[in-house]
Amino acid sequence: MGKGLCLTNARIRHLKQPQLHMSRLNSKNQDTQNFPKLQKFLADSGLCSRRKGEEWILDGIVSVNGETAQLGCRINPDKDVVKVNGKRVQAHTQSSLTLMVNKPKGFMCSNEDEYAERLIFDLLERKHKSFRLFCAGRLDVESEGLVILTNDGSLAHRLTHPSNEVKKRYQVELNIPLAGEHLPLLIKGTTVEDEFLRIDDLRARNGKPIGNLRLELSLGHGKKREIRRIFQHFGYRIKKLRRVAIGGLSLHKLPLGQYRELEKKEIDLLFPK
Repeated sequence: MGKGLCLTNARIRHLKQPQLHMSRLNSKNQDTQNFPKLQKFLADSGLCSRRKGEEWILDGIVSVNGETAQLGCRINPDKDVVKVNGKRVQAHTQSSLTLMVNKPKGFMCSNEDEYAERLIFDLLERKHKSFRLFCAGRLDVESEGLVILTNDGSLAHRLTHPSNEVKKRYQVELNIPLAGEHLPLLIKGTTVEDEFLRIDDLRARNGKPIGNLRLELSLGHGKKREIRRIFQHFGYRIKKLRRVAIGGLSLHKLPLGQYRELEKKEIDLLFPK
């Protein structure tokens, strides 16, 4: 028997690899609907979010039983050998953990980035660093505020998939006061670099938004740097951007740079009915 590589919670260990035959998941004699899709298996393993798993499959770095995986295929976790970049992925064995973090400016929302000076995971205590966590929705390095870290792939999928339209609330400070002609255009939306961007709701933190520097807005979608890009399109520079709530869960008095574990009832607040 040969030796395979097992990827578990950021540590690689050797294990004996049994001789397995390819599972014929598309066979008419087998109900494939009872098995998870590959991207869900990757997410449930705590290795990544479901969306990131889809990206890995499309990039061709995921294999099943020695063959390059196809997006949408289903696997038998008890029989199939799944690898990412040649390293074996084991089914999720850790207990579920979800954290809310008040991210400071200057921290990258990434598990690893050779160009980043500081990662959001640097804020965690040692006992939480042993968990294979990932960001369920990101903030750019220049922004601060609420970020959810979890090893629950299904939760991350619910939070980040555009069809769920989970509302996120932000506080923004502009370099110049908001002009009256731009308010309806921000709400209506516009195309920037071939991508349609818009703000769902916009109001001032004090008084009326027109003529104000400090605004509060909400989005039910999360395109990359959407807030900065749409304001820049209309000639504004964002001096400060802070996410203060996701769904019905708010930062409240959680200090900047601190975090805490979420209870189930708090996780439920992320998806208000």
